[in-house]
Amino acid sequence: MGIDLDISTPEGWHAALAALRWQMELGVDEFIGDTPINAYDLPDRKAAPAEAPAATPPKRAAAEPYIPQISPAERAAQAADAAVADAAARAAAAANLDALREALAGYDHCEVKKGARNLVFSDGRPGARVLILGEAPGRDEDLEGRPFVGAAGQLLDRMFAAIGLSRDNPDLQHALYITNVMPWRPPGNRDPSPEEIAMMRPFVERHITLAAPDVIVLMGNTPCSALLGAKGILRLRGTWTEALGRPVMPMTHPAYLLRNPVAKREAWADLLAIKARLG
Repeated sequence: MGIDLDISTPEGWHAALAALRWQMELGVDEFIGDTPINAYDLPDRKAAPAEAPAATPPKRAAAEPYIPQISPAERAAQAADAAVADAAARAAAAANLDALREALAGYDHCEVKKGARNLVFSDGRPGARVLILGEAPGRDEDLEGRPFVGAAGQLLDRMFAAIGLSRDNPDLQHALYITNVMPWRPPGNRDPSPEEIAMMRPFVERHITLAAPDVIVLMGNTPCSALLGAKGILRLRGTWTEALGRPVMPMTHPAYLLRNPVAKREAWADLLAIKARLG
């Protein structure tokens, strides 16, 4: 049996009010809409949202080329090697003594050159049987541009004159040819450093080859270091050895003899050994 809910009549109005109170007692507190909703219906499956594209990682800046760090010592060693290589190339290209002198004049790796007045190349007679290799120019040599012209040079001339040899003798059999390891005067007349000797060694070796002596006399420690790779002239002197395929006699430097006259006796013995070697 249906209930008349026509609220236009008193009976219908009271019936609607009673129905409303009944629903409120049942817990109804909200009207959603006019269309009934079946709570047992499954909800529509909505399309899954498309996955967002993976984020593109930011581009990394191009890596700069790796440049190894070079220590000051390594940089100095590389510069020294380059200086020696340049010396070797210049010396090898010199076809004669004049060309070798020009090669030395154009060589700028040796800092000693900057403080010197002159290039001290040689003196005496090229082709002489005896070549004297000294250490480095002193003050007098730097001023005059010739090796062994000071007090030590005057003593050297007297020493070799005693066995019949001189730098100005026109006879090559009795002449001397004189040069130094260093063609420039080191500051304060200091000894040449190992690095400076290494730079000059190619020039010295080429100089000896072009001068073509029969005997080489090494005056002091620096020439022994350049040609023999050894020091200790007081131990080395007086004993024949060999360098560049030629006989070599180490001797104490005349400057040492001026300071130590007692050593002249040993120097005289060395001179007699040279005279005997020349025959």
